[in-house]
Amino acid sequence: MAETGAELEGTVPLVRLDRFRNAVFAIPEGGDCLVRLEFSADSQRRRIVRGELETDVELECQRCMSGMTAHVSSAFELGLVTSDDKARQLPSELEPFVVEGEALDLWTMVEDELLLALPAYPLHEREDCPATADLEALEADPAASPEPDPEDKRENPFKVLEGLKKTRH
Repeated sequence: MAETGAELEGTVPLVRLDRFRNAVFAIPEGGDCLVRLEFSADSQRRRIVRGELETDVELECQRCMSGMTAHVSSAFELGLVTSDDKARQLPSELEPFVVEGEALDLWTMVEDELLLALPAYPLHEREDCPATADLEALEADPAASPEPDPEDKRENPFKVLEGLKKTRH
């Protein structure tokens, strides 16, 4: 495909990408990833893939731990190589993607790029986050703080150590 300058465009069903599916909170019903790939070879006959990916998924907000819709997109430029040694020889603007023989696993490449495009700490916008709304309500009326449940008072598991400490002195 690199030698012929092939271009591919289509959709990949997210439910077929196991690693990606396990990394997100939820995938919308019928969720697909729009994929555009351009293959080429540079003047030194290195095989290159330029691509763009776009999809919407549900991620877990790290502030409130509830689901949030997120748009995930990536633009990338990969140098296709057959070994780690060849990967080190690529120019810095190309990310290496190791292929076995002449075959490129497009599904793995797309899934890898989607995983790399996920935010490390997804967060709702501050004004949209339920946790922020709860905090603002508490700051506005500290008396509205819920009383702790008396049944939640558990015995301190380290209390027995306190007795040991006293006997040793």
